[in-house]
Amino acid sequence: MKRRPARRPTGRPNSRPSGRFTRRLPAWTSSLYWKFAVFITLMCCVLAAVIGVLVHVSVTRQTLEEARRDALSQLDTATRRYVAGEALRPGTAVDPADLPRSLRKIALSGKRGTELAERHGRPTMWAAGPADGGALAVPIDYSQASGSIKALDQAIVGSSAMAIGLTLLAGFFAVSRVTGRLHRTAQVARRISAGDLDARVGDPRTRRPLPAQDEVAAVSGALDELAGTLQDRLQSEQRFTADVAHELRTPLTGLHAAAELLPPGRPTQLVQDRVATLRRLTEDLLEISRLDADAERAEFDAHPLGRVAERAAHTGGLETEVRIVRDAMVETDARRLERVLGNLIANAHKHGARPVVVTVDGPRVTVRDHGRGFPDYLLERGPQRFRTETERSSGGPKGHGLGLTIAVGQARTLGAELRFQNAPDGGATAVLVLPATTGGPDGAHPDGGGRPGRSGEERAGQAVEDRG
Repeated sequence: MKRRPARRPTGRPNSRPSGRFTRRLPAWTSSLYWKFAVFITLMCCVLAAVIGVLVHVSVTRQTLEEARRDALSQLDTATRRYVAGEALRPGTAVDPADLPRSLRKIALSGKRGTELAERHGRPTMWAAGPADGGALAVPIDYSQASGSIKALDQAIVGSSAMAIGLTLLAGFFAVSRVTGRLHRTAQVARRISAGDLDARVGDPRTRRPLPAQDEVAAVSGALDELAGTLQDRLQSEQRFTADVAHELRTPLTGLHAAAELLPPGRPTQLVQDRVATLRRLTEDLLEISRLDADAERAEFDAHPLGRVAERAAHTGGLETEVRIVRDAMVETDARRLERVLGNLIANAHKHGARPVVVTVDGPRVTVRDHGRGFPDYLLERGPQRFRTETERSSGGPKGHGLGLTIAVGQARTLGAELRFQNAPDGGATAVLVLPATTGGPDGAHPDGGGRPGRSGEERAGQAVEDRG
């Protein structure tokens, strides 16, 4: 296949900022679980702070008002004693030295007032009023009330921390149930996209009436319905393809026999070639339908990979170079493996350019041509049936038909991995990696008794399990 020419740079400035100015957040911050956790924590902290401030302000204001009323009441008593010439209580005096200046100024102006200040290192509520041109002041110890407010603040902080912790535990439990269901739904979706159409979420909440379902159950139910519909349609298409291919075999067999009876000549040769092409296409369609239905069962045995690669290269009659860097003993189905390699080699000759080289390096087989490489859509999404494109410069076909699709399906049946890529110096490269087994390249097992016996059905079952 030909590779599309590389695009020239457009000269537009890079819209992404340089790494020096960007800081990526840790991967865990993208999780919905932690987003809910941070949201719940912030909301609890804000709520606790608001309630704590309101309670603190309310209690502090009430305590101050009570202390002011008490101080003014004692100031009234002290004023009456002072006017009557009676002895004042200890601490009560006219123009004491530690009286706050602002309160002294209020008293000298003929008014009464109160103020909370420090006296001998202790909070004190002062009350002062006018007395013979001076300021009569009464101090009341505010330490007990201040201690009560501090104890209240500590109680608020402790209860808020406890409430936040309990709320977080309850929130984590509730959010983990939701995120767990979302994770299960995502896992089932990945299994479906990987080809497991029997996968279902099976959320029991989907059996409830639609208005009684939560959003996660609605998503799970929609995914199960989508998987069921997709499975029915794919099975219908597989049955249709298999039926059409099967029904075509009988008339094509008769047409092939009739073409053999035609007199020799150019028209006869053309008819026979077209009939042969139709027969091959019919067989390919049947093979694909069996691969799609997972009806293919491989018969595994130990084979030297280099020998299988050489047979596949020489069977098609195409000029192909085989390089054995390091041979390996693989447990595989030789017929299916030759089918995969033969399709890769034929595709390289048809759509690439010579030389076509098959390289065996352990359990890895690489088929490379020196053409223009695979198209972008194949590298991104894999082979697609019957897709063809026209190269504008040459007008030649650029599609791959069913060959690579069959190669991918047979590789999965063998439990192998098939990758498509383009070589840096040009050319398409298909890499087939098979599971290697112990043993030498001559096919003998190390114990001298041949391959340990596992039946073809057991190995096919294992291949299907690995592929799942």
